[in-house]
Order: sequence, then structure tokens, then C-alpha cells
Amino acid sequence: MELTDQLIEYVNKSEDTYIDKPFKKFPDYQVLRHKDSGKWFGLIMPVEKNKLGLDGTGSIDLLDVKINPEINSILRNASGYLSAYHMNKEHWISIILDGTVEWKQIINLLKESYSLTN
Repeated sequence: MELTDQLIEYVNKSEDTYIDKPFKKFPDYQVLRHKDSGKWFGLIMPVEKNKLGLDGTGSIDLLDVKINPEINSILRNASGYLSAYHMNKEHWISIILDGTVEWKQIINLLKESYSLTN
């Protein structure tokens, strides 16, 4: 199972969250929301590699999550992470969903984002 699909399945299993596709211009963008408030805690989106300054052609899937700014400054320099795409770069970070970042780490950051946005 592709990592993006695994992540979507994980979020869909939670009773406290739901996934929304609010952008007509970007129908593949999926917003992860709190069920009670509707607040975002994540965003899954395919982005062209050239828009991110990455080598190669085609797109890659990203997950944007909100994190503590102190952790953000560390992770931005680690493999598998980028400055947040289309979000506040101090409080959000993009995770490349290509297997570089371990599943457990992705889930831990997703849970932290859920808490920070609650």
C-alpha cells in the first residue's frame, strides 16, 4: 500500500477526524480536519517536483503538519522534510511521503499537529 493511501486510511479510522477536499482548482488536495471544530491539522497534496526545487519530473505527495517552531528548525534540515508548502513556514513543515521518513515518525508528527491545532 502506498504511504499516502496508508495515511488516508489511518485518518479515516479516527472518530475525531475527517478528510475534506475543499479546493475545486486542486481536487487531489486533502485537508485533514478536527471533526468537532473543522480546524485543519494536516494537508495531503501532490506537488510538482520542480515547484519544490527537487530533481526529476512528475509530482510527489506531501503532508503538511503543524509543529513546534523549535522542532521545525531541526527537521527542515533533515532528509524527507521541506519548508511548509503553502503554509506558515515557522509553524508548519512538509513531509515528503516517499518512505524517507518512517511511518512512526509521520504518525507522531500528525498527532502533535492534531494537538497543536485543537
